[in-house]
Amino acid sequence: MAIILDSLLPLSRPTLPARLSTPFPPPASCLCTRRNQSFQASSIPRRNAMALILSTYIFSEVGLHDNIAFAEPSVVFREYIDTFDGYSLKYPQNWIQVRGAGADIFFRDPYVLDENLSVELSSPSSSRYKTVEDLGPPEEAGKKVLKQYLTEFMSTRLGVRRESNILSTSSRVADDGKLYYQVEVNIKSYANTNELAVMPQDRVPRLEWNRRYLSVLGVENNRLYELRLQTPESVFVEEENDLRQVMDSFRVNKVAG
Repeated sequence: MAIILDSLLPLSRPTLPARLSTPFPPPASCLCTRRNQSFQASSIPRRNAMALILSTYIFSEVGLHDNIAFAEPSVVFREYIDTFDGYSLKYPQNWIQVRGAGADIFFRDPYVLDENLSVELSSPSSSRYKTVEDLGPPEEAGKKVLKQYLTEFMSTRLGVRRESNILSTSSRVADDGKLYYQVEVNIKSYANTNELAVMPQDRVPRLEWNRRYLSVLGVENNRLYELRLQTPESVFVEEENDLRQVMDSFRVNKVAG
């Protein structure tokens, strides 16, 4: 049996001057199932620009006094629990699930299409991990994560070049007593404006995309679990707190039987 739990938490950001003192109620939560999976919702502060713009316009029409403060809307996080494969995480409630993306689970922001999360699992028949330390220290694990990303992003297009950098690697013991590695990398993709041009001066490289990739690695059930988060660098500063809450929520769990 699945339980849906809603609770409003205090806002972590200062309020903005506007025309309303009452925050919008959080969106209604829903229950979804996938095999033996369940969702639980809890309200977490999150910047919601569209709601802020719309609410400011609506209540300016109402004509309320300027000295009443407007509380920034909260956005709900849902908890995704996969009891079949043995992991759980929290994700922004407005993100949508994309099926057939190749990962065990895949969610993306419906507005920022380059912002998404996924979970990758090693094969249960071919992997025999005992601990995440089997990857070596966090620095070595970071190199392996970056190498995997670059392998996946290999392109056959002419004039495509990738620049990458490991920003940080770390380890932590979560409240479940298990060790997790965290890896952050930046990858930029450049492509020539005219890859078929004969003269070098006509093949001008331009930036295609600039992204931050955040990975959390854990081991359970003799398998390696990897939570992957992707976001444009231009969005990362605004979304960092929310993305780190997703990272901190990731847990690997023992599968019964």
